[in-house]
Amino acid sequence: MPMPENIVEKLVISLLIGGIIGAEREYRSKSAGFRTLTLICLGSTLFTIFSELIGANGNPDRIASNIATGIGFVGAGVIFKGDFGVTGITTAAMIWATAAMGMGIGAGYESISMIACALILAMLFLFSRLEGWIDRISQTRNYKIICEYREKTLHNYEECLKRPHLTFKRSKETKSENLITGEWIARGSEKNHLLFVQYILNDPEVKTFEF
Repeated sequence: MPMPENIVEKLVISLLIGGIIGAEREYRSKSAGFRTLTLICLGSTLFTIFSELIGANGNPDRIASNIATGIGFVGAGVIFKGDFGVTGITTAAMIWATAAMGMGIGAGYESISMIACALILAMLFLFSRLEGWIDRISQTRNYKIICEYREKTLHNYEECLKRPHLTFKRSKETKSENLITGEWIARGSEKNHLLFVQYILNDPEVKTFEF
């Protein structure tokens, strides 16, 4: 059987687009990096091409239609729940989008996939700057202070949280012998958090401070 027209061109474009997107994820040290996203894009392209070839006389989308379902299992593998929330959602979405671009290349819509790749890269770099700015003006941090127990000890540290205009919620308090432990979830600007941290670091009564 002769090789279909433009198949090499499609594979090369798929390799380039997957590599570019993967390089961005690799640069940010994400779980799905250069090789993974390149393979996903290339695999989606191949599945789409084979779907058209195998089902040319019947239902040409029967294989390609299952790519979205199958890629969901790969995406789920990079999502983790940690101490500070869920991570890996952006990488999972990137896997999904890379597979979509690979399908587009395999179906003959190379220009649309290349435009999508450019838009995704622009979004990733521009939005990362925006996220950095938002993070500076609004951060959520967990604080843990252990010190000798005295009356209203934790209340006094909450007053310290109020001084730099941090909003907070006490999440846990524990007393053990003559020590008391307080934990808070606090929100505010990076500058205000630093003011609070500096104050606590200079407090000689604090035995342990986690921030």
